[in-house]
Amino acid sequence: MAQTILIVDDEESIRTSLVGILEDEGYRTLLAVDGVEALESVQRDLPDLVLLDIWMPRLDGLETLQKLREIHPSLTVVMMSGHGTIETAVRSTKLGAYDFVEKPLSLEKLLLTIQNALGMQRLREENETLRDAVLQGHEMVGASPALNTLRDQIRLVAPTTASVLITGENGTGKELVARSIHHFSNRQSKPFVEINCAAIPDELIESELFGHERGAFTGAVAQKKGKFDLADGGTIFLDEIGDMSLKTQAKVLRILQERKFERVGGTRTIEVDVRVVAATNKVLEEEIKNGTFRDDLYYRLNVVPFRVPPLRERKEDVPQLVEYFLERFCRKEGRERKQLVPEAVDALQQYDWPGNVRELKNIMERLVIMTPGRTISTDQLPDYLRGDTHRVDAGTRIDGMMGLTSLREAREEFEREFILQKLEDFGWNISRTAESIELERSNLHRKIKSYGIDLKK
Repeated sequence: MAQTILIVDDEESIRTSLVGILEDEGYRTLLAVDGVEALESVQRDLPDLVLLDIWMPRLDGLETLQKLREIHPSLTVVMMSGHGTIETAVRSTKLGAYDFVEKPLSLEKLLLTIQNALGMQRLREENETLRDAVLQGHEMVGASPALNTLRDQIRLVAPTTASVLITGENGTGKELVARSIHHFSNRQSKPFVEINCAAIPDELIESELFGHERGAFTGAVAQKKGKFDLADGGTIFLDEIGDMSLKTQAKVLRILQERKFERVGGTRTIEVDVRVVAATNKVLEEEIKNGTFRDDLYYRLNVVPFRVPPLRERKEDVPQLVEYFLERFCRKEGRERKQLVPEAVDALQQYDWPGNVRELKNIMERLVIMTPGRTISTDQLPDYLRGDTHRVDAGTRIDGMMGLTSLREAREEFEREFILQKLEDFGWNISRTAESIELERSNLHRKIKSYGIDLKK
């Protein structure tokens, strides 16, 4: 569809000339002889761009520009004038004009200005679309009392500068809480930078957090900014902070206390203004007793504690989450809108969801992809969601672990089974599996190799 340009000029010869030039370039044109007609045309047709002369009867260009900005703040306007001065150009730019071109008009310059202006408008629209998609993708869905209480706490704490510690099981949505805190804070226009402390090897996490200088270590061929640098003025989200080494904890503590740090291999002190939001699925009080977490860092982070409830404590949110994920994944995969029969929704509500919202999300994505029709019946749910199969499977798995001699071995065996299940769920696609379980792709490859998992499926 051709883009529409409104030409506003009191000289008929200029209007006629511009119509011929722009329509030859594939644009659709509208005409107005002064500011009054321009305002009426914009209200009626809402063009993509306005070419607006400054000197006109009844309502001049600058007054018209002011009114246009009040009516449609995002409308792209290019000013034209044969009597332009630097002062006029500066004033029109301050009022919101994209650019200023002088008469007699240069054809090449005018077309280039229009092309750039429309390109900038397209980028702005795409950015807004992406921003809306990001916000929607991190929406906290549900109306249970537990979730409403959490929302109220977020809105109360978000505008402050207090550090926040979010606790909760894996898959409950701790990142959503962190993003909501940033979104409702005074820093929402600044960066939100996240880092998964458990997914980065100990020898690299300092470089990731604080950056490094050239030559700091083998492979450091150039200076690199760290996450704290990138988050300056905004919020940094330290996920799984309970897995951070004591050495790195000491440096994070210094940032919280002094708002300054040095890059790896550097001596220059860098000051930053960063709000720290941390999250963990561990009980940090126990980690402190075990000597793996600093108590002084804990007290610095735990200014405002948030607990994200597991899905089994808010099962009344399951139907709303089901609808949300169905709509989201049908749109993502380009499928017609699907729906679950009431019996299937009831079955989902009866399940305890040990993997929490993340597990439900993965199930819904699988159902959208694997169900050919528009209706998803109970028979199409995984076996363990249709009855007591999951209890039998769990018992079988426990029996199979009875020969293990240590907690470490049990954890490794469970992790191996978990990764196998997720690989099967996502058709042995490494990237999608890594994204699902929130693990770096390279780390997942290492675990697959260490557990001897055969990928030749």
